[in-house]
Amino acid sequence: MTVLPAIGRVGAAWRAARSVTPAGHLDAAGCNVPSDRVLDAVTGQLRRERELGGYRAAPDLTGARASLAALVDAEPGDVAFLESGTEAMAALLGGWRLGPGSRVGCTRAEYGSTFMLLRRLAARRGWRLIELPLDGAARLDHDGLRARLRSGLDLVVLSHVGSHHGVVQPAPEAGALCRAAGVPFVLDVCQSLGHVEVRGTGASAYVGTSRKWLAGPRGVGFLIIPGLTDTMDTPAPTLAGHIWNDPSEPWGGLGESWGESGESGKSWNSRLESWGDRGSSWGESPESWDGSAVGEASRPVPGAARFETSEAAVAARAGLGVAVREHHELGPPAVHAHLAELGRTARGLLDGAGGWRVAEPLDEPSALVTLRPPPDDTAARAAARADEASLLVGVVPVARAPLHLREPVLRVSPPPGTPVETFEALARALATH
Repeated sequence: MTVLPAIGRVGAAWRAARSVTPAGHLDAAGCNVPSDRVLDAVTGQLRRERELGGYRAAPDLTGARASLAALVDAEPGDVAFLESGTEAMAALLGGWRLGPGSRVGCTRAEYGSTFMLLRRLAARRGWRLIELPLDGAARLDHDGLRARLRSGLDLVVLSHVGSHHGVVQPAPEAGALCRAAGVPFVLDVCQSLGHVEVRGTGASAYVGTSRKWLAGPRGVGFLIIPGLTDTMDTPAPTLAGHIWNDPSEPWGGLGESWGESGESGKSWNSRLESWGDRGSSWGESPESWDGSAVGEASRPVPGAARFETSEAAVAARAGLGVAVREHHELGPPAVHAHLAELGRTARGLLDGAGGWRVAEPLDEPSALVTLRPPPDDTAARAAARADEASLLVGVVPVARAPLHLREPVLRVSPPPGTPVETFEALARALATH
């Protein structure tokens, strides 16, 4: 097999760390292949939980937090683990206290799940979604962002690399413009961390996942929040992430204990009715979102820990910590360069095969490659032919980016060390429709 010689060291080391790799695996952007050390970390943690008891065997994740934080020049206390990138984004935006009329900027190429979430939050809280313009390559337009910031924005949300499109957004420039305007900047790095450089973007918060380019286990997402403020909290408080303000007054003036009087049931019901009135106005009148309508019974713990779920697949989080350390050992800049070269090679070999056309610029520095079908073929049929040739590729549905995609596209995302012959085999499969 021919591995690109100029950058073969990274690919060879990545492959050597895995005793098993699926044949023809070209779906790193969907779910990458964990290393043997990651597998050992997960199974070892599960074994310890069985032998000692789950809570007694709880691992120290300080190193995992530090390794993740270092990828974006943050601190370990800025990291919170959740179950997926989608859950992490929902926790971050769902609890962000932006008042009615707040203007939230995003592009039409935003990830479908995030756009769906923003639409719901806008409808319930009176936010306004402001479109950030893209250029002809679907890249964020600097001047357009500058103009929107000048007109007034309260938050900017951007996917660094799209799930459906391999263009690398100019996150450092976007971050600098947002900082200069004093506007929080949320960067979705689910498809970029471990793939392209993220340091230097200066985001207020990063939303990421384990299973893609970091090659960690499934079931782990994370937030990294260097720019945490008092307006950022979870949608619902938890005992792990919050502290009672006054445990002796848990009802907070909104109810009564059952044993205070013989008519406590009646008072309880009347108080609940009052609480219900406030609860309904919470949705009907976004003004109450600042928390002033109801006295806060709890306060968040310091740092990003307020967002973290305590009952989770802890073994998978330990596995992610190992995967990130391996990424550091390989050298992130070398990995980024290797993946960029794989992406350029894939685009050069696949563009035009069987009438399929690459959607990104051919020299785009990413390994997430998307292909538009010719009139007589579809992404689903091409993926089926690839499967027959023992090649694993992805099909991206329109729902993944409903304002940007017009039809499903084929996604090719090679992990490190992918040989040229794999791309050539896929080109043949594309051409035989």
